[in-house]
Amino acid sequence: MRILVLTQYFWPENFIINDMVKGLREKGHQVEVLTGKPNYPEGKIYDGYSVFGQARDNYDGIEVHRVPLVPRGKSKGWNLILNYLSFVLFASFYTALFTRNKYDRIFVFQPSPITSVIPALLARALYRTTVILLIQDLWPETLSATGAIKSKSILGMVEKVVRFLLNRVDTILVQSKAFIPKLKEKGLSGSKIFYFPDYADNVFTVTSGKKTESRLSNLPKGFKILFAGNIGESQDFDTILNAAELLKDQTDIQWVILGDGRKRCWVEKQIKKRGLMRTVHLLGKFPLEDMPSFYASADAMLVTLKDEEIFTLTIPGKVQPYMACSKPILAALNGEGRRIIRESGAGYVSHSGDYERLARYALDLKSLPAAKLAEMGRYGKKYYDEHFSRELLLEKLDGFVRA
Repeated sequence: MRILVLTQYFWPENFIINDMVKGLREKGHQVEVLTGKPNYPEGKIYDGYSVFGQARDNYDGIEVHRVPLVPRGKSKGWNLILNYLSFVLFASFYTALFTRNKYDRIFVFQPSPITSVIPALLARALYRTTVILLIQDLWPETLSATGAIKSKSILGMVEKVVRFLLNRVDTILVQSKAFIPKLKEKGLSGSKIFYFPDYADNVFTVTSGKKTESRLSNLPKGFKILFAGNIGESQDFDTILNAAELLKDQTDIQWVILGDGRKRCWVEKQIKKRGLMRTVHLLGKFPLEDMPSFYASADAMLVTLKDEEIFTLTIPGKVQPYMACSKPILAALNGEGRRIIRESGAGYVSHSGDYERLARYALDLKSLPAAKLAEMGRYGKKYYDEHFSRELLLEKLDGFVRA
């Protein structure tokens, strides 16, 4: 099959779609990527790129077409709206002019926004191309939960747009089973919706990664609880900082945060305000290839989500890499993510926002012998291999594409 992967976010930004395009090529497909200029999560165009320059790129031998977009800035207000709309506009221009009889399938990766499917639907209308959509976030539920839009009338209009767009997609894949009834409520036929969870990028194995000593030397001594990923509104850093504050005198428990995002400055200020400099460490963003080495140096991995209905339906994307690296998990979340961690026996999980229990579980994990921590890690890896392995899911994806 000749496949155009359409995604607003792509390498060198860190998203699972980067590995999926390699997987599709491994299955024998001819793959090209249509994306924007990398600017997530920092909000500015990456070095080496510009808004209108470098329209073509190469990712491990895969041709990448890059359209201009307005960088997302601080991910607020008009900046974010212009970021979304500019990608839709320029990507639509590309698909209208250059996709005629060139691709058998357009595969759309959609974390946010849902509007990223519009260029694919334009190609479908013009050239009868089949569109497969992988949904990572539900709209408008995510907009409401993160506070991006508070007006009920605007959210209602977004809901109508979402229904219109999704009803014109040929196949819909969802990262959580809990998304399916929600989509049916929007009037979608269940016959075109399929469960397709995330898997861990191929770099996430116990022995992979570049063990860069100069970077690992920044890690503190003690029992290290590591959070890796976006520092945003939905990740509920209030709960993390509240738990760390309860344990601020337990200096042998160290909270390590890797990543970047719109709330990083706020977290930095809170660390100083609460006097957590000795136990909470905001180390910044590192290349994906270095993550397995950081994971291997941690004692437990941390995942949290806000107490919102939409997040109970979501499987946090960091759960699979944590499990794939055989690390015990400390969590504060509800719904699907909570179910998976408890069902697998991979760690301890409190309810969203319950920082007191999160702190207690951090103490409990620290008190466990190394053999017990390793056992939790093995349980998580076993569950991962049975439900989320790359080989299993790429085989399923290949089936969806060829159907």
